[in-house]
Amino acid sequence: MKERHTKHAHGHKNPAPAEKTEETSAAEAPEKAAPSEADQLKERLLRLQADFDNFRKRTSRERTEFAQRATEDLVSELLPVLDHFELGLKTAREHSADASVREGFQLVYDQLMGVLGRAGLTAIDADGQEFDPHQHEAVTHLPSEDVPADIVLHQTRRGYRLGDKLLRAAQVVVSSGPSIAADSDSTDWGEAPEKMPQSPEAEV
Repeated sequence: MKERHTKHAHGHKNPAPAEKTEETSAAEAPEKAAPSEADQLKERLLRLQADFDNFRKRTSRERTEFAQRATEDLVSELLPVLDHFELGLKTAREHSADASVREGFQLVYDQLMGVLGRAGLTAIDADGQEFDPHQHEAVTHLPSEDVPADIVLHQTRRGYRLGDKLLRAAQVVVSSGPSIAADSDSTDWGEAPEKMPQSPEAEV
């Protein structure tokens, strides 16, 4: 009987090591989940890089917008100068000014337009074009027997675009089409009626 008890005792497994293993795993789990100092520094570095990239893009965009506004303001100030330059050249041609003087001023004008063209300035030539309210400003409408309605008869001031932006609309005179004859011109009234004699009372 003693031997049987002893044999049973030797075959029985001790559950203590299994409980110890479970306790050890539970204790080690929080340590594995917590990020190391190197991981924290790496995450901070990535955030700083993202913030710096956003700052660089924003600064570049603001610098570009500032340059565009400065160019737009400068070109807008020069437009009246171009108007007077063109008017002077036109007047010189009409009054047969000295050819060498006209050629000199034309050369300067062409150079100025070349510089402004490289900055993105393009002229709007509206003569003979269909009226477009998005880039034309109608100063008046005139009847025309030869030009259909809503066609530009004459451009009184040149318009300009700076890149894709309308800097100044072209001032134009627009055709209203053939004029409508007045009723007095289109109706045959026949002979004028004879003058009615006045009554004696009227003569008095």
